[in-house]
Amino acid sequence: MASHRRPKQPSRARVTVLTATAAAAVALTSQTAQADPKPSKAEVKEKVDKLYDEAAQATEKLNGAKEQQGKLQKQVDNLQDKVARGQDDLNELRDSLGSVASAQYRSGGMDPALQLFLSSDPDDYLDKASALDQLGAKQTEAITEIQDKQRTLAQQRKEAQGKLGDLSDTRKELSSKKQEVQSKLGEAQKLLNTLTAAERAALKKEEDEKAAKAQQAAEKAQAAESDRATGGDEDRASRTADRPSTEKAKPASGRASSAYAAAQSVLGKPYVYGASGPSSFDCSGLTSWAFAQANISIPRTSQAQTGIGTRINSQSDLQVGDLVFFYSDLHHVGFYAGNGQVLHAPRTGTVVRYEAMSNMPYMFGVRV
Repeated sequence: MASHRRPKQPSRARVTVLTATAAAAVALTSQTAQADPKPSKAEVKEKVDKLYDEAAQATEKLNGAKEQQGKLQKQVDNLQDKVARGQDDLNELRDSLGSVASAQYRSGGMDPALQLFLSSDPDDYLDKASALDQLGAKQTEAITEIQDKQRTLAQQRKEAQGKLGDLSDTRKELSSKKQEVQSKLGEAQKLLNTLTAAERAALKKEEDEKAAKAQQAAEKAQAAESDRATGGDEDRASRTADRPSTEKAKPASGRASSAYAAAQSVLGKPYVYGASGPSSFDCSGLTSWAFAQANISIPRTSQAQTGIGTRINSQSDLQVGDLVFFYSDLHHVGFYAGNGQVLHAPRTGTVVRYEAMSNMPYMFGVRV
């Protein structure tokens, strides 16, 4: 007969262990949640600024790769054009040599002494023989020229092939840097998305207030210099006296002044990485575009722009319109605006604006 047993009840000790385990799990979950709190607005801003700075570094490398690609493409095009023209010249030389060979074949290659013996007009024959000697010399010269052309063409083809390889490598670098920039910007946006709408608005307000103060400082310095330059009247002197004391904003001269004015004309245009105007800019895109408006061609990247003029190490010696460079790797550039301010395209999410130079590590200036 089958036995009917009651299910074994869990012991009190086992219940106690299970209860303790569940409690520990809840406590651990609570501790984990406490260990990974939502970052504050200040922490998010710090991380986002770092990512934007890294994106700016990658952007300048991207710009450099773009510039290199353009140069290499021109070199490849020129070499391929030379090869094509050289091949045409070679074909003409070969055709000319072929005509001579055909004429010799038609003459039968008869022994010259026999031709003289059979000739009804020895004087005419001698004239023809002299012409044939000259033709033979030209034929030898043509063969030498063909050989030279062949060597030149082979060298040009090899050079073009090398440039095509360089161009391919540059395009790969271009793609890599573009992905790097997009990755950094994507990370920054994810961080910003962790903030509330109110927190994002507060950050924007802080940025706008800083930009407004920087613009006021730059405008006061330039207005003060303008007053000093023109002599001014009592009203102007009174207005100047009411302004805070500012560093003398020495004006740039000539085309540098025109370039600075061009940069001022696009205040408020958005920053877009890799852009060089006129509707959007990155940092070196703004400076290169502005100088182009003054009919001066300067390199596209900030690092390359460091070598186009006289270096100004002391900030106190800067003039309005001088280029100013920041960070140890020189990945950021703008225009000196007077009174310790820079006019530049800062980073993604901002516009062309004035900003205090003290916000970034200043390296040196360059007077173009």
